[in-house]
Amino acid sequence: MSESVTVRRLNAVEALAAVEGLADVLVDCVEGGASVSFMLPLARERAMDFWRGVAEGVERGERALLVAQDHGGRILGTVQLITAMPDNQPHRADVAKMLVHRSARRAGIAQALMAAIDDVARCEGKTVLVLDTVTGGDAERLYERAGWQRAGVVPKYALMPDGAFCATTFFYKHL
Repeated sequence: MSESVTVRRLNAVEALAAVEGLADVLVDCVEGGASVSFMLPLARERAMDFWRGVAEGVERGERALLVAQDHGGRILGTVQLITAMPDNQPHRADVAKMLVHRSARRAGIAQALMAAIDDVARCEGKTVLVLDTVTGGDAERLYERAGWQRAGVVPKYALMPDGAFCATTFFYKHL
């Protein structure tokens, strides 16, 4: 990863202040074909509303939000740790919305975000992490290199932004 990129956890106030930059990353990823819960066209206001909701979740202590920023403060990537789990799963968390702007890919940012999310999970007392990703995508290799174990594939689990079905691969990691 470039030395001019910093990965850090945002508090609720910082998360709310970062909504526009986070929306830029989300819109770029969806426009690039990422299946991350949104369909094309993704209106900027819809993306901003999503990130405002994330900031509210940070405020409630239900999730951690990490960003990767360049030396000028521009958000290049992000990932979340969803810590609000049922009573019988206090040791578990979900990793969600691992996004890197297309202009910043292949620079080690995703790898740095995944290492940082492991550290946050440990700090939060989480020992089992779960995530899902599009089957056959670049992210599968990233997760495997980061020590994640493939749990299985569900065909037609979600839609790509253009409306086509995609299979989803579930992964887990024990910390």
